[in-house]
Amino acid sequence: METLRTADDRFANLPGWNYQPHYLEIDYKGTSLRVHYVDEGPESASPVLLLHGEPSWAYLYRKMIPIITAAGHRAIAPDLIGFGRSDKLARRDDYSYQFHIDILTAFIKKLDLTGMTLVCQDWGGLLGLRIAAENPERFARIVAANTGLPTGDQKMTEGFMRWREYSQTVEKFHVGGIIKGGCVTELSPEVIEAYNAPFPDDSYKEGARQFPVLVPISPDDPASEANRKAWQVLTKWEKPFLTAFSDSDPVTRDGEKVFHKLVPGTQGQAHTTITGAGHFLQEDKGEELAHVVVDFINNNS
Repeated sequence: METLRTADDRFANLPGWNYQPHYLEIDYKGTSLRVHYVDEGPESASPVLLLHGEPSWAYLYRKMIPIITAAGHRAIAPDLIGFGRSDKLARRDDYSYQFHIDILTAFIKKLDLTGMTLVCQDWGGLLGLRIAAENPERFARIVAANTGLPTGDQKMTEGFMRWREYSQTVEKFHVGGIIKGGCVTELSPEVIEAYNAPFPDDSYKEGARQFPVLVPISPDDPASEANRKAWQVLTKWEKPFLTAFSDSDPVTRDGEKVFHKLVPGTQGQAHTTITGAGHFLQEDKGEELAHVVVDFINNNS
């Protein structure tokens, strides 16, 4: 398994990003993979696990981390393999849904994270919700934002299918431009370049290119059965579960309704719609979402 590693100088002087990098080495079938993560706040505090999606990285949570830690919580934001400062796999075929599940599960276990509040968006939910269902004893609460856990048994949104087609056919996969297109607010050139930072050239983007086709869109997808089993757990999940979707995301529009209908832990919670935010609501309204998370934890301690 061939890997690539983005040079450290690519991450120097990024706007709003002054966090000390932390790294874990995880062995995967004989290959040592380096996972980068931000770890801020009291080490003894219950962790808030912030999971990004596609094609962003932990930088997406830069506006939220200070608010979460100021409230006395520990904020942990890893970069998925293929993104941010984490290692990238050189071959697209080496990426799979299960690969990402295995690496992130190993990350959680190696840090021995318990009592977690999961905050997940985009692929952060496809991974985080699966892992929470498979390791429920490690999670105390869940916040789902612009995400889901598809099994391939239901039709995907037109917004997602358009994104899937675009991701596989566009000649230049401009990561910063994709983030910009998924936001309602205007991004500065410096912020756009911060999202481009992990990818010096196209050879580093194989994971980003592969992610859209790993989403189960048919019942016989390799990940479908494991996701169905996760839903069997989630339909009995009574721990606090909050949805905080945005009002301007064509990819996950109305996705919160599934959770409200099927997950018992959603009952009685102060679900919210973040207005004036697109798919990347952490970028558009990160401070507001952070306060929602902190209030949720305080109200369900």
